[in-house]
Amino acid sequence: MVVYETDLKGIELVNRGKVRDIYRVGEKLLLVATDRLSAFDVVFPEPVPDKGRVLTQLSLFWFERLSRIVPNHLLETDIDRFPGELRPFADQLQGRAMLVKVAEPLQIECIVRGYISGSGWKAYQKTGEICGIPLPSGLRESDRLPEPIFTPSTKAEAGLHDENISFERAREIVGEDLAERVRDISIAMYKDAAEYALGKGIIIADTKFEFGIADGELILIDEVLTPDSSRFWPLDQYQPGRSQSSFDKQFVRDYLESIGWDKRPPAPSLPQDIIEKTRMRYLEAYKRLTGRELSS
Repeated sequence: MVVYETDLKGIELVNRGKVRDIYRVGEKLLLVATDRLSAFDVVFPEPVPDKGRVLTQLSLFWFERLSRIVPNHLLETDIDRFPGELRPFADQLQGRAMLVKVAEPLQIECIVRGYISGSGWKAYQKTGEICGIPLPSGLRESDRLPEPIFTPSTKAEAGLHDENISFERAREIVGEDLAERVRDISIAMYKDAAEYALGKGIIIADTKFEFGIADGELILIDEVLTPDSSRFWPLDQYQPGRSQSSFDKQFVRDYLESIGWDKRPPAPSLPQDIIEKTRMRYLEAYKRLTGRELSS
């Protein structure tokens, strides 16, 4: 079932984000990953079938693997164990919903880059740095960095773009101790995931983590290491010195760049072949990383 927007009558809607619909259920939150597609912080009118289920199921895979590094917000994913008031909406929730702890999100995005691409590559070309971190001269687009780097960003309000910031600025926002903790945890998770993914034929060029505080404890929240929050490159096609083929939204971004869209609403319609190719890339990323087909 394709889900562009959920409609859970009688359940309190907290927020409808670019991709996720968030509801309050008692003392918990219900996160539902829809099939909406966003690029350059703009939501597109056409859904990508299976996208929300890939985001959820891949996040569950990583939550389990990375739980030895940091606890997360996940409480339940089995609809049969959801509160009774959610049962009538099983068709909208199947495979794409998580019951999670309520947490106070940190006001920074925790980005780790192992390769130089995207906004990092643009910044490096101008200054030789990313988020105030000096890098070796002579790097090419998509080169692997000597070591993964932590390059935080602000959390922009709806309709605005996140802004890359220095680690010093991140410390001012969340405090020195917390900034250092999330930096170290983010890099540790990236290293673990990147090494695992290489064995599955995927380069994780960079990724974004989000953290929150629940009951006084730092936890991993939102989604983790999905094609929406990461750049996934096929290892067998990797060639530094240019942009890479990818399993993520970069495919859509490249198409949008090619048509000269100004990256402001309203979003242009996407051709059906772009939607289908995007869907297949999401599914392929899931299959390679988990070794499983996406269940129906």
